[in-house]
Amino acid sequence: MLSQKAKYALKALLYLAEQEENTISRTVEIAEGANIPKKFLEQILLDLKRKHIVSSKQGKFGGYYLLKSKNDITLAEIHRMFDGAIALLPCASPNFYEPCSDCKTEVSCQLRHGLVIVRNETLKAMEAISIASLLKK
Repeated sequence: MLSQKAKYALKALLYLAEQEENTISRTVEIAEGANIPKKFLEQILLDLKRKHIVSSKQGKFGGYYLLKSKNDITLAEIHRMFDGAIALLPCASPNFYEPCSDCKTEVSCQLRHGLVIVRNETLKAMEAISIASLLKK
C-alpha cells in the first residue's frame, strides 16, 4: 500500500509538472493546489530535493520547481524513495533483500517464487508510469 507521504509526494510532483516550464511555485501554492498539509509538504519537498527530483530558489520570489523531467519521474522511483521495497516480502526484493527466518531454503520456497513474479510485474508497471503520463489521463 502506498503511504500517505508517498501519495502527497506524487500529488506535489503532479502539481509542479502541471505548471509552465521554469515556473517556481511557493510551498503554500503547492499545498493549496495539491491539497496537502503545508507542514507535511515541506519535509516531502526537502526529501525530493535531496534526491535531485526538485530544486528550490530562495528569497521573496522563491519556491520549488521540477529539476528532473516529468517524463523521467516514475511511480517506482517515488515508491522506493518513500516506502522502500516494491516486493511484498524482503526475500523477493533485489534492492531490500533479507532472507526469511522461517524458510528452509529460498530455492525450495514456492511462496518466494510466486512473489518474485508479482514483484517483477509490479515493478514493470510502476516503471512504465511517469508523472507526465499521469497528467495525460
